[in-house]
Amino acid sequence: MFGAVIAKGLDYRETFQVFRPGFDLAKARQERADAGQPEWFGEEDLYPDVRPALAQLRADGLWVGVAGNQTVRAGGILRELGLPADMIATSDDWGVAKPDLGFFRQMLEATPRGADEILYVGDRLDNDIQPAAGLGLRTALIRRGPWGIIQQGDPDAERVPTMRIDSLAELPGRIAAFNAAES
Repeated sequence: MFGAVIAKGLDYRETFQVFRPGFDLAKARQERADAGQPEWFGEEDLYPDVRPALAQLRADGLWVGVAGNQTVRAGGILRELGLPADMIATSDDWGVAKPDLGFFRQMLEATPRGADEILYVGDRLDNDIQPAAGLGLRTALIRRGPWGIIQQGDPDAERVPTMRIDSLAELPGRIAAFNAAES
């Protein structure tokens, strides 16, 4: 069911409505927190390439930001993990979620670079790559996770992103090559 929701371009939360019409995710999250089982994840839940890739990008002198559709609590957890990033922000921090262009505008305000100097990495064409590219950002479509797999055959997966990657480990070399070709 989850894959069908994604393939239709719907918000992943629509899956809950199929099984339980009227389901309120925010309310359910609060009920779990009140019961002593709040949202949680740890280092072991990160893809293994995350920390080394971010560290290499920082070592290469690049400004690194992490921003996505997450709760305020998830943002706090990510910040507590001590990821090698200059900024970590969530849609709930900013009060606007992807694919709304307001999310990407908030991101632009939070970064020290212009849109044409930013590479936005995402796994969804509709939620990440197309809106970011529409505002003039460079984009990297990462082919992993449910969206990366389901949307990989979409013609826009070849046409829209600046680059396609299978792992964050590719980013430092791909960015260096891209920047060298642009200068």
